[in-house]
Amino acid sequence: MSVPVRVHDLIGIGIGPFGLGLAALAEPLDEVDAVFVDQSEGFSWHPGVMIDGTTLQVPFLADLVTMADPTSPYSFLAFLKATGRLYAFYIRESFYPLRAEYDAYCRWVAGQLGSLRWRRRAVAVEEEDDHLLVTLAVLGPDGATTGFEQLRGRHVALAVGTAPHLPPALAELEDEDGGAAVLHSAQYLERKEELLGAGSVTVVGSGQSAAEVYRDLLAEAVPHGTRVDWVTWSPRFFPMDCTKLTLEMTSPEYTDLHRSLPEPVRDRLGREQRDLHKGISADLIDDIHERLYALTLEGRDLPSQLLTGTAVTGARWDPDRGEIVLDLEHGLTGQAAERRTGAVVAATGYRPRSTELLAPLSARIRRDGAGRLDVSRDYTTDDRGRVHVLGTEEHTHDVTAPDLGFGAWRASAVLAAVTGAEPYPIERRIAFQTFGLPAAH
Repeated sequence: MSVPVRVHDLIGIGIGPFGLGLAALAEPLDEVDAVFVDQSEGFSWHPGVMIDGTTLQVPFLADLVTMADPTSPYSFLAFLKATGRLYAFYIRESFYPLRAEYDAYCRWVAGQLGSLRWRRRAVAVEEEDDHLLVTLAVLGPDGATTGFEQLRGRHVALAVGTAPHLPPALAELEDEDGGAAVLHSAQYLERKEELLGAGSVTVVGSGQSAAEVYRDLLAEAVPHGTRVDWVTWSPRFFPMDCTKLTLEMTSPEYTDLHRSLPEPVRDRLGREQRDLHKGISADLIDDIHERLYALTLEGRDLPSQLLTGTAVTGARWDPDRGEIVLDLEHGLTGQAAERRTGAVVAATGYRPRSTELLAPLSARIRRDGAGRLDVSRDYTTDDRGRVHVLGTEEHTHDVTAPDLGFGAWRASAVLAAVTGAEPYPIERRIAFQTFGLPAAH
């Protein structure tokens, strides 16, 4: 007698915060047979920028599960209680967890879930009868492929996340044999000592990561004799807008409006609204100014320069002087100049990872005019509503896509599609304001 082929209800690909949150919410549901895979050895969240003392930019309620199920055993508060730190967090009187604390919380949740499969890289998703077939490369400790496995599922949730992005001019110098130290901020901590020994470092970028790296380097610049400069194309060091009516844009109602707009309008809004989720926390901006002020005591020259509205248009390695030469251009004046530096930290953001694994489904996968996944309002990208996208749909869903606080809402929508019910009630109206014009009465 042949053994029946196991077909999972849900296969998750990628176990970052959004995939892990979906796994945690799926775990208690008897009606959902789910499995989640990731090519990593275990959960790790941006280890290169786990700088001491840095915090999340969202409150602790934006954990993996609470906004879907406040009673979940996988909440951040449950983690604090289990680790004997709940009262300490209460006395601290801050809604914003340390970044290292959030990472520890996620690893605590991951350690309790039996549905996670590590060292599994998804290489293809294709149709097989009435379900989806996911082919996995099994990875050894060194990352080499040791074999292949296949999983079958009725639904697939793609949570592959994003990858560090370097502008072309800087990417050409990354790890050049000549010794040029050009690295993305994702590598910052592992190469910090190398940077401090470079004599001078230029941070390139405009968001929170750039500010955190700059502040951390600045704290050690004087004792190391290292100069630290900061260059940003932004016209100012803008704070993230956390006013309450603005925060209502991370809502189902605003997402409805944004998803209904034509693709060119959505792309324009994405550029114009960067300060809604890519700005710097106001406290961090003030702390940087305080540190710069302290460095000027007793008439000392400031070992730093901050340049706004300035783009890096080119970069090259000068082997004679052992320096990197940056070509700069000011956006308002048009003035061009060269800047020499010993190393560059590029806090230049992240881009969605490749979705080439969906190539076998190309006939049923929707893509927009730019070749990106065309993600529907309910987070699917195929004509049968079986392939779900988590976290990389910023081009279609705007500010809710990367927002940690909206992850549980999106996971609830995915699980509703998988079960045909609402195991976690979905709040469809949360904003006081109306986005778009109301219907005529």
